[in-house]
Amino acid sequence: MTTTIHLPPHRLSAASQRLRDEVRSFLDDELEAGTFVPRCDAWMSVADPAFSRRLGARGWIGMTLPSAYGGHDRSPLERFVVTEELLAAGAPVAAHWIADRQMAPSILRHGCQAQRERYLPAIARGECYFAIGMSEPDAGSDLASVRTRARQVEGGWEITGTKVWTTGAHFAHAIVVLARTDGSPADRHSGLSQFIVDLPAPGVEIRPIRTIDGEHHFNEVIFDAAIVPDDSLLGERGAGWRQVTAELAHERSGPERYMSTVPLLRAWAEQVRGDVVAERELGGLTARAWTLRQMSLSVAAALAEGRPPEIAAALVKDLGSRFEGDVVETVRRLAGVEPRKNGPGLEGLLAEAILHSPAFTLRGGSNEILRSVVARALGVR
Repeated sequence: MTTTIHLPPHRLSAASQRLRDEVRSFLDDELEAGTFVPRCDAWMSVADPAFSRRLGARGWIGMTLPSAYGGHDRSPLERFVVTEELLAAGAPVAAHWIADRQMAPSILRHGCQAQRERYLPAIARGECYFAIGMSEPDAGSDLASVRTRARQVEGGWEITGTKVWTTGAHFAHAIVVLARTDGSPADRHSGLSQFIVDLPAPGVEIRPIRTIDGEHHFNEVIFDAAIVPDDSLLGERGAGWRQVTAELAHERSGPERYMSTVPLLRAWAEQVRGDVVAERELGGLTARAWTLRQMSLSVAAALAEGRPPEIAAALVKDLGSRFEGDVVETVRRLAGVEPRKNGPGLEGLLAEAILHSPAFTLRGGSNEILRSVVARALGVR
């Protein structure tokens, strides 16, 4: 039996447009004050805690959290508007991004009362940052082949294992770790649990992974019989796979999955004048961006209505990450500038995007894995 992926169109309200205008005015003021320079891929690679705190003070982090936990009782659609503007401006949002995007909703949904009270208000203030410990050495995108172990001991849990490609662990205040508490790796999805581990911690070593641009965004995180208290368990023991799957809908569907290179596209668009070939290519990319935006907006609407959007989110991430790479290649081919790392304007943005582009289709689950997810849902595999 086959099914379809339902992505109904959604139109933002007048109130959302007013919110957009407010965010744009704030960003214009920040740019004029010189607090940041637009960057490609800034949501992953440019952390500025002071900027995050300014967003928190305006109520633009933890927007969908209840006010009882320091949030602002706003909808995923309003959050979409804010994040879209921040990404389009290339603002330095990496410090709080993971905490706001997926860990706040996960802790709200699965965490105990003490965890909610401890972490959520600080996330909403832009003062608490999270890393995600999922991927492991030699496992590729196969998250189910987790070998990190969490063994129950007196007064807590002993965690042993290694995580890789862990974004922001070197400045995070906590890391959420997917570990096996029961069974063996052959059991795949059963027997996995999640833990919140505060950082730094005894028995936890964070080693930098330098990327091709020479910068430090990723880490290897080694747990050497690290002891964490009983209340570090997030949600139910053995329910880790179900919880992670729900988190991935937030991780894969947002506008960052197609907007990492929008600052580059905007800079190039400002220079395209009278070149018929370039204008045609720019028009095609703009049309694709608008379609992806509508798809991502539809997923945000599904989250607002409580509908499960995991399959649609996988589709958005697959198509969006390919679009990001196509932007880089098109600008490289037609802009007529030499990419130069840390160079001004288009030169610097292009150099940065070229160096980051190999990761676009890998992070958040490789596109090959995502296509398998979509194919199974459609009944064609």
